[in-house]
Amino acid sequence: MTARIDQRFAALKAEGRAGLVAYVMAHDPDLETSLEIIKALPAAGADVIEVGFPFSDPMAEGPSIQKAAERGLKAGGTLHGVLDLVARFRETDQTTPVILMGYANPVEQMGAEAFAQRAKAAGADGAILVDLPPEEDIDIRTALGGQGLSLIRLATPTTDAARLPVVLEGVTGFLYYVSVTGVTGAQAVGVDAARAAVERLKRSTDLPIAVGFGVRDAQSASAIARVADAVVVGSAFVDVIAKAAADGSPVVQAVSAKVQELARAVRTAREQDKTA
Repeated sequence: MTARIDQRFAALKAEGRAGLVAYVMAHDPDLETSLEIIKALPAAGADVIEVGFPFSDPMAEGPSIQKAAERGLKAGGTLHGVLDLVARFRETDQTTPVILMGYANPVEQMGAEAFAQRAKAAGADGAILVDLPPEEDIDIRTALGGQGLSLIRLATPTTDAARLPVVLEGVTGFLYYVSVTGVTGAQAVGVDAARAAVERLKRSTDLPIAVGFGVRDAQSASAIARVADAVVVGSAFVDVIAKAAADGSPVVQAVSAKVQELARAVRTAREQDKTA
């Protein structure tokens, strides 16, 4: 299943552009709307989808995704339900990579082997467990690897030269660079710092580098797309979903429009450099 990730990044490289990784929370604002949102993401321009699974203590998240997790839990979201959601998405899309993103506790409750087997059966391609350090992820890494799935880790501005080899060990798919020291959506990404970080990381790995945790608008998405292999956006989409649901507006159309806006910025970023 990791092949989907590898194929997508190979295609992006051949096209000479960065990809857009779109994060949404499962079951937000409810199960069926969440499924329709996920189905709409590829047509709107998402190259990779991250599906968050609701958790009561999302320590790395800012207010936007915290509230999305709360809505998902109130809507009955569980890890089993998220895997079923991915399986339903796969009935209509066999090519878009899907990454499960969340926290270790629900996975440990299910069990590493059971989680990996269910994730493979559902059609997921890998997982990001935000609060699980490399020293403690051998069970889930082995289980995912046994199913041909990727364990994707996070590197941060504080990941120094001594720590980086530990972070990179056993990682497949791509490396997720957290561009800010803080929670999701809390502050804008520093483009110059992100550029320097990507250059540093690429000296140590051939993995694609996706940059996130501070990209909220077309301008920042375009800037990051010039230096990274992919741009990760989450809070901006989650905010649109929350507002549309609160207003009684068509949620899928609203988030699709936002995805289209940022996808255009990502896709055209390097073209702008060529013509400048």
